[in-house]
Amino acid sequence: MNYTHEHLEIQKTLKRFIDAEINPHVDEWEAAEIFPAHEVFKGLGKLGLLGLTKPEAYGGAGLDYSYGLAMAEGLGNIHCGGVPMAIGVQTDMCTPALARFGSDALKAEFLAPAIAGDVVGCIGVSEPGAGSDVASIKSHARKDGEDYVITGQKMWITNSLQADWMCMLVNTGDGSSASGGNHHKNKSLVMVPMRDGAGGKLTKGIEVARKIRKIGMHSSDTGLIYFDEVRVPQRNLIGVEGQGFIYQMMQFQEERLWAAASALQGLTNCIQWTVEWAQERKLFGSTLADQQWVQFKLAEMKTEVESLRALTYRACELYVSGQDVTELASMAKLKAGRLKRIVPDGCLQFWGGMGYTLENKVSRMFRDGRLASIGGGADEVMLGILAKIMGIAKKPPR
Repeated sequence: MNYTHEHLEIQKTLKRFIDAEINPHVDEWEAAEIFPAHEVFKGLGKLGLLGLTKPEAYGGAGLDYSYGLAMAEGLGNIHCGGVPMAIGVQTDMCTPALARFGSDALKAEFLAPAIAGDVVGCIGVSEPGAGSDVASIKSHARKDGEDYVITGQKMWITNSLQADWMCMLVNTGDGSSASGGNHHKNKSLVMVPMRDGAGGKLTKGIEVARKIRKIGMHSSDTGLIYFDEVRVPQRNLIGVEGQGFIYQMMQFQEERLWAAASALQGLTNCIQWTVEWAQERKLFGSTLADQQWVQFKLAEMKTEVESLRALTYRACELYVSGQDVTELASMAKLKAGRLKRIVPDGCLQFWGGMGYTLENKVSRMFRDGRLASIGGGADEVMLGILAKIMGIAKKPPR
């Protein structure tokens, strides 16, 4: 896959916005442990960057996924992990199923404002007792007249303290093994308004139980959300009832490609920052960069990053052509998670004491990058998917 002039122009536009409107404030937002999502998203929306792959009828550009991948890669120029992750939730995690399977009315109500940057969205899958095991979610929606009445909890939800709506995975049927049900076919995706208007009061029955403090991704607001008899019109159902698990698995495919693409520029920057530091750092009468071990280690890390780039680009090319890329997307997500642990750790070692300071960009990447092997499906989940595709995983006993 090769980027065209149009791909590169999108990246240039994005970088100008990042340099002017995001990076100058990153340190402040990291200290505050939140960033002004509505303000940042509105700026991106005005530039047409929140709906590159979404339908033109709702304000999107109607482009193929390679343009979304180019944007994800460009977000790596942000000097923290929390802000690009929040943007990625808006573009590639909480809106794909809505755009693909939502009714025209749902897309007009929820997708169009998200593309314009007028609202902040979030994706509600994980729960206190169900992270990687999506089939184990407990949140439930029962029917009452023309409404769903939703009760449950969602945890580790990015953007949730500021979100105006949630694309929520809930149980809409029994599905228990005791009743002969199916844990996968009793789930649905439902659009749940979180607030009374953009940035307004929380919807009745919704409680932000607490803000979760994390070892990294500090500028990203992450919450534990309670739902107590929250009424939502049944027309807010995305697609067909009982197909939510399948829709979410499809969203994960784009999320995992996004995770791989968004790692590329940041990892490249991390290595380049370290090269520049090593060339200046005096050590035993020469520079750190004069040490052959340092040269070889940095060269090896760059080789690994370029291997990830090739894998990610190939997966994207096949995805755009209509092929199922579950295997390659899982491989890319796995590799990206590993490299976001290995590369910042290796680079940080060369920074010595300076690498152990909070304000160092490499140390921030060291903290932020650790999430990549957990969020969006842990490394072990990726390996499990690959083992099944390869035909070497045994089926669980019945």
